[in-house]
Amino acid sequence: MAKSVRKITLSQSRDIPFNRLVLSQSNVRRIKAGVSIEELAQDIARRTLLQSLTVRPVLDEAGAESGMFEIPAGGRRYRALELLVKQKRLARNAPVPCVIRTDGLAEEDSLAENVQRAPLHPLDQFRAFRDMSEKGMSEDEIAAAFFVSVQVVKQRLRLAAVSPKLLDVYAEDGMSLDQLMAFAVNPDHERQEQVWEALQRSHNREPYYIRRLLTEGAVRASDKRAQFVGIEAYEAAGGEVNRDLFQQDDGGWLQEPMLLDRLVAEKLEREAGNVRSEGWKWVEVAVDFPYGHIYGLRRISGESVAMTDEEVAAAEALRAEYERHEQEHSDVDVLPEGIDQRLGEIETALAELDERPVQYDTDEIARAGAFVSIDASGALRVERGYVRPEDEPAIPEPEGEADAESSATPAATSASGDAAEGQTGTSANAEEPDQEDGIKPIPDRLMTELTAYRTLALRDALAKDPDTAFLAALHALCLKLFYRYTPESCLDVDANSVVFGSQAPGLGDATIAKAVDERHRQWSEQLPRESAELWDALATFDRDSCDALFAHCIALSVNAVYEPWNRRPRALAHADRLADAIGLDVAAAGWSPTVDNYLGRVTKARILQAVREVKGETAAQLLEHLKKGEMAERAQELLTGSGWLPEPLRTAGRPSSATSPASESGPISPSASGEDAPVSKCEAATPDAEHPLEDTTLPDEPLVAAE
Repeated sequence: MAKSVRKITLSQSRDIPFNRLVLSQSNVRRIKAGVSIEELAQDIARRTLLQSLTVRPVLDEAGAESGMFEIPAGGRRYRALELLVKQKRLARNAPVPCVIRTDGLAEEDSLAENVQRAPLHPLDQFRAFRDMSEKGMSEDEIAAAFFVSVQVVKQRLRLAAVSPKLLDVYAEDGMSLDQLMAFAVNPDHERQEQVWEALQRSHNREPYYIRRLLTEGAVRASDKRAQFVGIEAYEAAGGEVNRDLFQQDDGGWLQEPMLLDRLVAEKLEREAGNVRSEGWKWVEVAVDFPYGHIYGLRRISGESVAMTDEEVAAAEALRAEYERHEQEHSDVDVLPEGIDQRLGEIETALAELDERPVQYDTDEIARAGAFVSIDASGALRVERGYVRPEDEPAIPEPEGEADAESSATPAATSASGDAAEGQTGTSANAEEPDQEDGIKPIPDRLMTELTAYRTLALRDALAKDPDTAFLAALHALCLKLFYRYTPESCLDVDANSVVFGSQAPGLGDATIAKAVDERHRQWSEQLPRESAELWDALATFDRDSCDALFAHCIALSVNAVYEPWNRRPRALAHADRLADAIGLDVAAAGWSPTVDNYLGRVTKARILQAVREVKGETAAQLLEHLKKGEMAERAQELLTGSGWLPEPLRTAGRPSSATSPASESGPISPSASGEDAPVSKCEAATPDAEHPLEDTTLPDEPLVAAE
C-alpha cells in the first residue's frame, strides 16, 4: 500500500491597513546595508510594492488577536512605506499585501527571508540593463529608475555587449569580472574571441595584458598625431574611438591608424602650403624630424614685428586687470573658479601678444627654407629660415686669385715685378739664359719646403701666444659649426656634431634638447653672416664671451653614445671622466624613469632593485607579486621625483638618487651661469656664461531596489 505524501499548506495572505502594522523586535537585521530607505521609498512610489511583508498577529493578554500585526521580515519596506505616509503620498490606512505567519519563531522568519534569498548574478544585471535599453529606455532613465549614475549604466551596458561566447565563460566562472571588464575595451567580438583563444596558450591572463592585446595597433588619443588632428575631426571623417569605461584611458584609442595618418598628412600639407606662400625656396614636411636635423644649415636672422599701438594698449589693460584680480584675492588660498579661469585667459592672451611674428629679408627667404612638423603636445611646429650649403651664394674670389700660382706668395708677386724689369734690359743678370723668359715662379717642391718651415715657425710663435691660439681654435670651430664648409682656416682642427643614429623616445622635445638648440640659435644670431667677417668679429668679443662660445662649440662635438656595432670603450671611459669633472647630474637635467623610457623595458629584478634603492626593502616586497606591467607602472609612481638613475646615467661620486625632484634644479640655460639673456657683440653679445571610476566593483546584491 503506497504511503501518502503530506501536502504543504501555504501561509495565508491578505491586505492589512498600514496603520495596523508595527515593527517587530524579532527582526534579525540590525546593520544598515544596501539601498537607502529614501531610495526604496522612491522605488515603491514608482513600481508599488513588489514583495509582500511577512507579519505575525499581535496577541493580547488572553492570547487573542488584537487586530495589530508586527513585522519580523520586511522592516525596511515598512520604513519606506512609513516615509511615503509622512510625505502624504500614501494614505495611513492604505492596504499593504502581507503574508501572515503563525507557526515557528518570528526570528526564524526574519533570518530565513534574508538567508534563503539568492543574489542576482552580475551578468543578469548586465543583460537586464541591456534589455531595458533595447526596449526604449534611455541611459538617463535607467539610471534614475535604479538610483545609480549614468556612468554605472554605461559600464553595465558595455559589459553586456561583450561577445556572447565570453559572457557564457564568465557565467560559468571561467573568467573574473576584472578580465571581462578588460575585454569590454574593444567592441569587436571576433577580436575578443581571438584574444581569449590566445590566452589559453599563455601564462599571462592579467587584465592589463588583455587590454594591451585588444588595443594593439590602435593609436592612443593622447598621441601627438591625434592631438594635432583633433578627435572631433577624426570622428567626423568616420574614425572610431574605443573608450575604457573601467580605467583611465587618456581619451581612448583611435581604431583607424591609416585614416589618422591621412588626416595628419592632409592637415600638415595645408599648413605647409601657408608657409610656402611666404616665399620660402623649400619647405620640408614630416610628422617628426630627427634631433639634429638643422645642424650644418645656416639660419638666417629676422626682426620681430613691433606691437601696434592697439596691441600695446590691449597688453597694458590685460596686465592691469591681472594685477587687480591678484590684489583683490591676495588674502585667499584658493581663488574662485571664475577668477582663476579669467587669470588663465589673461596669461594666454599676453603670451600670444608677446610671441611676435618675425620678418625676414626677401633675398634671404628666396634661398632659405622651413621645416613643418608636429611638436610633442600636438601643436604645429614651424622652423623657418634655414639655408642649405648648396643654396648659399657663391663666394667671389679676391682680386689676383685667378692665377693661384702667381699670387701664392709675396715672393711670387715680387718675382713678377722683377720679370718686368728684366724685359727692359736693366737687369744685372741679363746674360743668364733665364732672362729671356723672365723669372719663373718658385717650383712647387721648393714652395712646399719653404712653407713647411714657415708652418713650423708659425706653430712655435703661436705656442708662445695662448690668446691668439685660443682665438684661432675658436675661429676654426665656428667655421665648421655655424657656416657652410669653407677652407678659411689654416688650422687642421675639426669638430663633428654627431647626429644620433638611434633616437631616444621624445629626445627632440626634451627640455634639455630645447635648451641646447636655443643656445645655438642665440649664438647664430650674434655671429656675422659671412664667414670672412668671423675673425674680426671674434676679435672684438671679450674673454668671457669667447670662453662661453668655445665651450658651446666643444660641447656640440661630444659623442658618448653607446653603439653595439661601434666598440669604443676608451672613448666611453673618457665620457665618464668628463661627466665626473663637470659634476653631471642627468636627473637634474630632466630625466626621470618611466614605463616607456626604462621600467617597461628591463626585467622585474631591475625594477625591484630601483624601488629598493629609493624606497627600501619593504616597498620592493609589496611589488614582488605583481605582473611586470603593473609593477612597472607602480614603480614609476614610487620613483617620480626621487632623482634615481640607472647605472648608464650615473656619474661617479654622485648618489644614484636625490631627495629633491629634478625640477628644483631650475631650467637648463644656454650658459654656465644659468642665465638666459643674450646679447650683443662683445660683452652683451653672449648668453651669460583624480579621475575616479564610478562603482566599477559590482555588488553581490541585485541592483533592483531590495524591499
